[in-house]
Amino acid sequence: MILISACLAGVNCKYSGGNNEVREIRELMEQGKAIAVCPEQLGGLSTPRASSELLNGRVINTAGEDVTAQFQKGAELALDICRKNCCTMAILKSYSPSCGCNGVYDGTFSHHAIDGKGCFAKRLSDEGIECCTAEEYIKEIKK
Repeated sequence: MILISACLAGVNCKYSGGNNEVREIRELMEQGKAIAVCPEQLGGLSTPRASSELLNGRVINTAGEDVTAQFQKGAELALDICRKNCCTMAILKSYSPSCGCNGVYDGTFSHHAIDGKGCFAKRLSDEGIECCTAEEYIKEIKK
């Protein structure tokens, strides 16, 4: 089973209230090969919500609020879902403060990416779960 960021499957859970649907990833869920999670919603954050970025190990939103606790709670709950469904890999939304696995935005809200992992991606990596971005997944299946 594959774990996927719910926004990539077309679920309107993105901070803006929309989604980041990728047809090939939505199809994985429809075929029963994947399960979708949104760690931010699982952590108790609403949709829509203020945009958040990682800054000095904390998650701060555009209102200046520290939402690290919600992101960490969501990461733990999403990891539990991953374990219960025996997921062996995850396809995650790039640059997200939750799901970014090969880079995150730098906390300046200028869309400047830096090396790093989001809260959930880090927990998955710590558990030995292979993570990739939607872009990496699509590139691989088109080979």
